[in-house]
Amino acid sequence: MFKTWELELINTRNQQLITNTINTDRISIFYKRNGIPSHNPYLLIHGLASNHRIWDLIFPLLSKNREVIAIDLRGHGETEKTNDGYDFESISLDLFSFANSLGITKPILVGHSWGGSIALHYAATNPQLVSGLIFIDGGLIDISSVPNNSLEKALVNMAPPIFNGVNKEQLLEMFGNRSWKDRDQISLQADLDDIGISKFDTNPDGTVIAKFSRSSHLNVIKELWTHNPREFLTQVQCPTLNLPARMDQNTNDRFQRRNELIEFAESHIDSFTTIWLENSIHDVPLQRPLLVADHILNWTTSNNL
Repeated sequence: MFKTWELELINTRNQQLITNTINTDRISIFYKRNGIPSHNPYLLIHGLASNHRIWDLIFPLLSKNREVIAIDLRGHGETEKTNDGYDFESISLDLFSFANSLGITKPILVGHSWGGSIALHYAATNPQLVSGLIFIDGGLIDISSVPNNSLEKALVNMAPPIFNGVNKEQLLEMFGNRSWKDRDQISLQADLDDIGISKFDTNPDGTVIAKFSRSSHLNVIKELWTHNPREFLTQVQCPTLNLPARMDQNTNDRFQRRNELIEFAESHIDSFTTIWLENSIHDVPLQRPLLVADHILNWTTSNNL
């Protein structure tokens, strides 16, 4: 794990952070960038209805020895909003155009949640452009395999909350009711409410509205319904690190399905490593950034990436 002096040095380096919006040949994409320029930078991909700030606490830790880039995906955060283009192929093309515009070569893709599924699709369809693949409680998502599930049910169960009439103060109160479980020292020092509020805009009347529209959110769910991770896992050619989160060693159907996907990946990818993040919630990059960064850095070093 990181020593105190290392964290102080990392915080100093983080003052050199670059934020910018680049106009690609597809859409304008917001990103932040820091660290030592390297051949295989980390390219961080957030999850559904999130934004680049999910990486705020991990970003400076990973930029200790290499370049790190975090983006806002189409429709999210400060990136251009569109009515369509939320299928996997379109978003992968967004990533390709972004990397090409910035001259990013052979990145290590790091995807959280749905961002892991995006990273999987990109790595499978562009194997020559990726040097490594990392899933953080994501990537191995197959919602159509859930027993008794249907697209109609998924569109209800996975729909975003409705915030009609909610103002910023009420939203912050909702955030305060969330359980983060055991947080590490960096997480405890961070303003997680500020990160959470970054996913919203404020209307003239003081109420809030999600930056990622409800209609686009539902379109992503429809695309996830037809997404079969097994199809893409068979095409991955780079070393892959899988960091699933769990609060206990549950053996229910959900964990059994996840383990089946892990076994499938292990049998089809030459180098596939799974490390369970124990006592960890889904948003583990904000809850336990030290643990996540430590695993990523150790794995990267051990694979000579």
